[in-house]
Amino acid sequence: MAFINYKSMPAELGTHDVTEVQYKSDDFIVRGLLVTPRKSVNRIVVYLRGGKGQVGRVRLARLLQFANDTTLVFAPYYRGNNGSQGHDAFGGADLQDVIAGVTILKALYPDVSVHLIGFSRGGIQGLLTYQDVQATSYIIWGGVTDIKLMYEERVDLRGMLRRMVGHPKKHLSAYEQRDALRLIDDTTPPILIIHGGLDTQVGIHQAYHLEAHLAEHQANYDTFYQMSEGHVPRPRAMAEVLERIRIWMDNIENRNVIKERH
Repeated sequence: MAFINYKSMPAELGTHDVTEVQYKSDDFIVRGLLVTPRKSVNRIVVYLRGGKGQVGRVRLARLLQFANDTTLVFAPYYRGNNGSQGHDAFGGADLQDVIAGVTILKALYPDVSVHLIGFSRGGIQGLLTYQDVQATSYIIWGGVTDIKLMYEERVDLRGMLRRMVGHPKKHLSAYEQRDALRLIDDTTPPILIIHGGLDTQVGIHQAYHLEAHLAEHQANYDTFYQMSEGHVPRPRAMAEVLERIRIWMDNIENRNVIKERH
């Protein structure tokens, strides 16, 4: 597998090249945004967007939050979005768009740590894929952890969920397939949970729900709760989140180096 097309984007960064890539996922050609350092690649961050369609679309400014001189950042658009073929499936077949993209990156940059970051709707996308791609760690940020819980609390999104997933009672198997927690035990890669206490788009009980499961199964995880913040932190709180993510990735990678030496 490989990226089959690169389109340079109008961004003069000096340190990174910004390209829109196309790649094969199932029978579709899908797209994603790639930010590649001009120096060596020592870390890969895969950002899993939230929302649907133009809401929550992948933006360069978001990816640059995770970039440094040796960090590559990639964000799949998901099928059916921004020129990608197919139809968005909200944690269904579109998961392959994540898996295929990460598989290509791991082939291009073997032995480089890969961290997934799932924001909002991207939370469930990451929970259902980070083990398949053998991620170094997974950061779930303001993320959905349970689609059924989302259906219950977001009355305004029920119509969209019925169209894309189905009704929780009439299409129970579709919701069971999107139940990520059943796949997580003590062998899972490390998880960092980030959430705002005033989040009204994805309630913090979604984070608590995941935390309780991880604790029960003695998985490797940590939490960073900002109880005075909403879905998107304010500037000072945002800086704290980004620093916490950086420290988390550094610590996980350093632990892995120590394990390898022993």
